[in-house]
Amino acid sequence: MKCPFCNSDSKVVESRSSDERTRRRRRCVSCGKRFTTYEMIENTPLVVIKKDGSREFFDRKKIFDGLLKACQKRPVPMEHIDEIVRLIEAKLQNMLEREVESKLIGEMAMESLRPIDEVSYVRFASVYRQFKDINGFLGELKNLLERG
Repeated sequence: MKCPFCNSDSKVVESRSSDERTRRRRRCVSCGKRFTTYEMIENTPLVVIKKDGSREFFDRKKIFDGLLKACQKRPVPMEHIDEIVRLIEAKLQNMLEREVESKLIGEMAMESLRPIDEVSYVRFASVYRQFKDINGFLGELKNLLERG
């Protein structure tokens, strides 16, 4: 970073981070003056492309609510659901894509849920994949048994 006083290079003397920004104290290597800079994490809004082609902003609450419903009356701690949602959101942000298909988010949720609780996984899959009849449901159960 260039010094605002003499336009020479500076070096970081001290850094302090919070959740949303980092405060850095800097000192100019040429004139010796000190100054402070603030860095903020840039979050680009993530857009989800739904099955019908419409687009909406990413909403972590929708994933959380879907997982919560699938895990209802199951021995799945809330911390696990929170962690799944956090990991999915982090993976999506790290992809550096501005738009993602809802299909990808649903697959990520199912893959995260399967090792935690198979019944919750099947519940989530039945809603997400919209099984039309018992054969679709049985097919998913068969795949689960073959993998596990």
